[in-house]
Amino acid sequence: MPADVGPVFVQGNIVASHVTHVTFARVTDLEPRRGALAPLYLAGFTTAFGAHGVASVLGSESEDIGLSLLGLGAVLALYDVAEVILKPIFGALSDRIGAKPVIVGGLLGFVAASLLALISPTPLVLALARLGQGAAASAFSPASSAAVARLAGKERLGSYFGRYGAWKSLGYVVGPLIGVALAHTLGIEALYIAFGALAAGAALWVLLAMPALPVVPRPRYTILDLVRQTTERSFLVPTLLLATSTAVLGVAVGFLPLLATRLGLHPLAGAAPVAVLALVSTLAQPLIGRLRDSGRLTTRLGATAGLAIAAAATAPLALAPSSLTLFAAAVAYGVMVGTVTPLAFAHLAAATPEERMGRTMGNAELGRELGDAGGPLLVGAVATAWTLPAALLVLAGVTLGAGTIGWATLGARGVSVGHHRPG
Repeated sequence: MPADVGPVFVQGNIVASHVTHVTFARVTDLEPRRGALAPLYLAGFTTAFGAHGVASVLGSESEDIGLSLLGLGAVLALYDVAEVILKPIFGALSDRIGAKPVIVGGLLGFVAASLLALISPTPLVLALARLGQGAAASAFSPASSAAVARLAGKERLGSYFGRYGAWKSLGYVVGPLIGVALAHTLGIEALYIAFGALAAGAALWVLLAMPALPVVPRPRYTILDLVRQTTERSFLVPTLLLATSTAVLGVAVGFLPLLATRLGLHPLAGAAPVAVLALVSTLAQPLIGRLRDSGRLTTRLGATAGLAIAAAATAPLALAPSSLTLFAAAVAYGVMVGTVTPLAFAHLAAATPEERMGRTMGNAELGRELGDAGGPLLVGAVATAWTLPAALLVLAGVTLGAGTIGWATLGARGVSVGHHRPG
């Protein structure tokens, strides 16, 4: 063994004394990597918990704090507006100065924005707090994704993005539940104190446990280089898949409760499909990530299947709405999110040089935000001009179309692990 190699861990399948597959890694690199990734999972949980926790509380408390329906919509949109504008900027900044300071700074900004709401829970102050939280999340969210990609290594991208996505999905599940519980029992101020404490704890954990990833020297890019990089198939197609899955998710969060109400179900039953969706996504993402890393699932097959499942469940929901089709759609949407998210992000990470990982993740998350806004707008517009069933059928067609594009353009030129060409 060469002196400069150090301890080596060998993992493989041995048949008749012949090694058919071998993966080498430094033993000393494995445990620190796991310890460094855990605080990033908490950062992902924080942004999801904050976004949905506040949304649910403001919706239930809007009359008490003096928010009209228009004002409520505007305040809730501020978080997404900040993310659409700032995520690509902070993603690029993390490439220049390193991911760690951007993550820690963003989490501390989230603390400050949360504490701002304690001044007085008026519509103006809550709007400023919501805007500040969105701006802060725009910093630590893409930087965290870029750090996960670099710490995971090419061979474990699916597994670690699966875990990262699972923690974010968990935040979507418990955010509304804990948010409403805190606001109703202790007051809305308690919710923002909880946000501040969670973000502060995450910032401290990142500061202590996450290594300072070195800034990778970058070549000088021209405007034409930037245009070419953002129009490459390896970026556009996974981002399209992410945007489409998030568009369906946005519709599900808004319209599944509406459909439940129209079916005469109890209000709690209206919230249950969204919780089922998030729970299925939470459970599916780590599994899908491991299948990718073991070479048993490609981005092409998995993402296309996930979107096809969602489209297939949307059609009966539109044509024959019932409790059965409602919850079947929720499960299908959870499978879609749990499949597309880790596969598409791992594909992006595998295809992106480390020196521009942050910018790629920021731009990809911008695509997700546009999908999150565009899906409900599309369904709302078609439903207004025509009917809600027709709007859902249009959504099913768009979803199936995006999956078809993914199948046709990703190709089958390589499996998605251990091979540096995403498939």
